[in-house]
Amino acid sequence: MRYLLLLIIAVPAAEIGFLLLSGKTIGVWPTILLIILTGVLGAYLAKREGLQTIRKAQEQFRMGQIPGDAVLDGICIIIGGILLLTPGFLSDIFGFLLLFPPTRKPVKLLMINALRKRIEKGNIRIIK
Repeated sequence: MRYLLLLIIAVPAAEIGFLLLSGKTIGVWPTILLIILTGVLGAYLAKREGLQTIRKAQEQFRMGQIPGDAVLDGICIIIGGILLLTPGFLSDIFGFLLLFPPTRKPVKLLMINALRKRIEKGNIRIIK
């Protein structure tokens, strides 16, 4: 819980700092245009990647498989899209990392390991 509070305070402060630095370095209007551009580009990429993930999940369902990997991809894409629509350069960097499949793999591994640890601790129960 302490880390979450620190994250809620530190991330917006860093975002504001980078926005101020960018406004001072390249100007206010280029900074605003850059924020709008990353938002529009992020929405497009999130839509494209999301549709590909839905197709992949449907294909796995047709083959009788559980689309676990597609679900993790979908979670990463949703979080990445939200981060890209949020104004700020740090959130944009992490958002783009979550949208591109090669950089999404390490995040998915972290998610799987965290889920596995919670299951082993007994915090999550799997009912069969």
